[in-house]
Amino acid sequence: MTPDDLLFTKEHEWLRLVGETGTIGITDHAQKELGEIVYVELPKPGMKFKSGETFGTVESVKAVSELFIPVSGEVIEINEELGSAPEKINQEPYEDGWMIRIRLDSQDETADMLSAEEYDEYTKEEKE
Repeated sequence: MTPDDLLFTKEHEWLRLVGETGTIGITDHAQKELGEIVYVELPKPGMKFKSGETFGTVESVKAVSELFIPVSGEVIEINEELGSAPEKINQEPYEDGWMIRIRLDSQDETADMLSAEEYDEYTKEEKE
C-alpha cells in the first residue's frame, strides 16, 4: 500500500514534507525490484544537491542503482542505521528505511512530483 502522505518520482524515490524539511527514501516498488539490499552509500550532512542529482547509491544482490534527489536542498541528517542494517529498506521502505533528511531550497519543486494515486498508476503502466 502506497502511503498517501508522500510525494513520488518516476525514478522511485519518495518525499515526506514537514515544513521546510524533507525525508527521502526509495519506494516499496523499487526495493522489490532491487531485491535484497546489502549496502547503501549516502552523502554527508551539509552536502547540497540540486533536484535530479545523484545523492548516493543502493546495492542489492542484483545490481547497484543510483539514488536521485527529488528536490534541491541541503542534507541535514542521514539514516546512520542503514550502514549496519541496509535490509531496513526492504523491511520498511517508508519508515525505518528512510535515507536522508534535507532542508528544502524551495517547495515549488514538489509541484511536478506524483501523488500516491498517480505513482500507483505509473508503476502499474510500467509493468504492462
